[in-house]
Amino acid sequence: MPSQSLTLATAGAEDTRDVARALAGVLRPGDLLVLDGALGAGKTTFTQGLGEALGVRGPVASPTFVIARVHPSLVGGSELVHVDAYRLQGGFEIDDLDLDADMDRAVTVVEWGRDRVEHLADSHLLVQLDRSVSEAPGETDSLDEERSITLAGHGPRWAGQAWDELVNAVRSVA
Repeated sequence: MPSQSLTLATAGAEDTRDVARALAGVLRPGDLLVLDGALGAGKTTFTQGLGEALGVRGPVASPTFVIARVHPSLVGGSELVHVDAYRLQGGFEIDDLDLDADMDRAVTVVEWGRDRVEHLADSHLLVQLDRSVSEAPGETDSLDEERSITLAGHGPRWAGQAWDELVNAVRSVA
């Protein structure tokens, strides 16, 4: 059960990136973001916005086939560890990635991570991305359709002042 949650509407891919860019301003090394949503919901698009705002080496692309990518900071800030857990079978495969070894110096984003990676940190931010249209992935090439992003803070990191800072940051763009 989240300690806090907030749902935002976006008008397209650039709005999704804007929300992520704003969120990046309140993130710090050790933060774990768990991204969830159907194919084509905007998980990688969201992560691209984070990477841009964090000033990491890119490009940020879906790590589906390599499972995990580390994007070092180009500005002396947090690294971005970007993971795709879609093809991973369970806890043993997640643990084999040694994600916790990088967490103290990185913002870690795990696509398809719900119910798979929450044990890696005492707090995490669940980012649920949903398409507002009923089209199946592949039926449209448009990334500029309405979506909703629900941010749900779990654990002590996302209580109190940190949550208030998150809300103020993302509401400024949504």
